[in-house]
Amino acid sequence: MPLIERHFEYDKSRFVIVDPQADDELAKKHGVRFIRKAVTKDNYEEVLTPLLTEGGGQGFCVNLSVDTGSVDLMRLTRRIGALYIDTVVEPWAGFYSDTKSTPAQRTNYALRETLLAAKRESPGGVTAVSTCGANPGMVSWLAKRAMLDLAHDLTFDLRPPESREDWARLARRLGVKGIQIAERDTQRSNKPKPANVFVNTWSVEGFVSESLQPAELGWGTHERWMPREARTHETGCRSAIYLLRPGAATKVRSWCPTPGAQHGLLITHNEAISLSDYFTVRENGAVVYRPTCHYAYHPADDAMLSVGELLGAEGRMQGVSRILDETEIVDGIDELGVLVYGHANNAYWYGSQLSIDDARRLAPYQNATGLQVTSAVIAGMVWALENPTAGIVEADEMHFDRCLQIQKPYLGKLRGYYTDWHPLAGRPGIFDDDVDTADPWQFRNVLVR
Repeated sequence: MPLIERHFEYDKSRFVIVDPQADDELAKKHGVRFIRKAVTKDNYEEVLTPLLTEGGGQGFCVNLSVDTGSVDLMRLTRRIGALYIDTVVEPWAGFYSDTKSTPAQRTNYALRETLLAAKRESPGGVTAVSTCGANPGMVSWLAKRAMLDLAHDLTFDLRPPESREDWARLARRLGVKGIQIAERDTQRSNKPKPANVFVNTWSVEGFVSESLQPAELGWGTHERWMPREARTHETGCRSAIYLLRPGAATKVRSWCPTPGAQHGLLITHNEAISLSDYFTVRENGAVVYRPTCHYAYHPADDAMLSVGELLGAEGRMQGVSRILDETEIVDGIDELGVLVYGHANNAYWYGSQLSIDDARRLAPYQNATGLQVTSAVIAGMVWALENPTAGIVEADEMHFDRCLQIQKPYLGKLRGYYTDWHPLAGRPGIFDDDVDTADPWQFRNVLVR
């Protein structure tokens, strides 16, 4: 909210916060209206239509909630002429825990396909920005920036890409085999996590939901091996695979500048699927190039302990959950970027290194993780206002340089790092590893088995 106040001019009488659980303390402090209500599949049109239309001017629906059907909300806002943005293709309540659904039906791939279907059925029109947080969202802009850095450092002679096809051909020409969304959160409290409490630095509900979904990744054309528990999709863009195991129980080898080599969780995220799709090269209708893309997430230590506790209880949620806020975090950073690998320079990490101290200085009510997300939303809102008739768009399709220009002041250190690390570094060790020594960047070597 402070960022909206800082960056936009708007009719304050039209500003409304809708939340089923929070109190109205923040709304009162900022002098705006508050409605304590859940937006559901049964009432969303009745609740949101008057809020987005009454009083004149164009409405803007900023959907940062869980259990709200993103595609349905998009259709509504576009129908009534209001702009829209969210940070995930969110389903209505019950999707993640529906035991009647197959694993394939509970994937982010399936959710994204509903978005793509809505885009095909109604091209153009009022802008609705999909999946525009830190990740998915900002990381798509970072990936493009990293590609241009690579092209410069490898002394490529090229014109700036102007289309999806241009970007895909550039990735292929660079020899990029894959993109890891490589993140390490070291923010910590001075109070240890108690038993039966889920502690996180961002939405507990959001993290639990994606942790228990099947692990997913965009699947590259260079891969020569597939995990036994992997499954492909029979319909759609077919850019991704999923595993018959939850993402929070699946580890991958990764690298970030501060910790160096680390194990991350293969948590499903929309960008793993959309980036792989976006950078696909087709010739005569056949896929000839596609990078492997996936998230490799090492959350804050308390969150890591919380996930382990959750999995140990077979997915039963802890009795209490809470988010570490800026008042109780003593130190740490959220280091979030893209590790672009497999090219002539081995691997290149480009991203945000934002400390809790920087976050406190830059905006109120923010820890480092939160500010990376909210600043991306602000950038997406600016882009939507500047491009109000772009139709349904994913972050991959937005003007990355404009979005990063808006967001950069909130990202701490925005830097690139080359590394000679790869998933075979130091292996085999005291245990025999089933590895592919001919190509260090095979997923066979990345997956912790």
